[in-house]
Amino acid sequence: MFRNQYDTDVTAWSPAGRLFQVEYAMKAVKQGSACVGLCSQNHVVLASVNKAASELSSHQRKVFRVADHAGVALAGLTADGRVLSRFLRNECINHSFVYEALLPVSRLALRLADKAQVCTQRSWKRPYGVGLLVAGLDETGAHLYYNCPSGNYFEYQAFAIGSRSQAAKTFLERRFNSYKDYTPEQLIKDALSAIKETLQGEKLTSSNCTVAIVGRKDDGTIEPFELIDARRIQELIDSMEAAEAAPTEPSSMQEDRGSDAAPMDI
Repeated sequence: MFRNQYDTDVTAWSPAGRLFQVEYAMKAVKQGSACVGLCSQNHVVLASVNKAASELSSHQRKVFRVADHAGVALAGLTADGRVLSRFLRNECINHSFVYEALLPVSRLALRLADKAQVCTQRSWKRPYGVGLLVAGLDETGAHLYYNCPSGNYFEYQAFAIGSRSQAAKTFLERRFNSYKDYTPEQLIKDALSAIKETLQGEKLTSSNCTVAIVGRKDDGTIEPFELIDARRIQELIDSMEAAEAAPTEPSSMQEDRGSDAAPMDI
């Protein structure tokens, strides 16, 4: 039996119990520009790679503000991501108008998952070919969710999606245990380092990445979701590169040798 007998309709199950159109949508996420999210106790950072379609075109936005307390980063079909980000923005506005309170991030991720899951139940629809990292802050603290085209969603301490995201995941897995106590600047630096892992032979600069942050200030008020200035990002990148290029201190054994050491071959 051939696959194309079961992938023309999103509601048609294959004999192996698979929905191929949903799997195709998940593959579209893997082919999109890499996005990274990191979460501490009071702050969440989102970072994405700016990838232009050609040298003559500009890049498409991958990070969107949803409300003062929430934002999203997306990988996959940007057009689908814009539709979903507009849906999330309307949900936040409606909830704030009715209840005069911020929409909890967990409920925001749930409504997004429900909207995506409907597209797997209607034969005249197709799944959204985009994955979203939903970052936000509410009364319970800072949260980071990943919403899948299948309608599933998961909460993470740190996560990466998109092209070559496995390298970023490997970097994050080695460090995520300490993210709860990180300062905002430390989170941004680790987000930039994770983004750097996804670039193959390309230098990380402020022009090929976007970073955004949302969090809580020391006085308890919300620090609104905002994109970090490109100049500030470049300063952080330069400081990271300077720290990596700093020479290591010579060992005590080398110091004790002094002038008795044999000359090195050059």
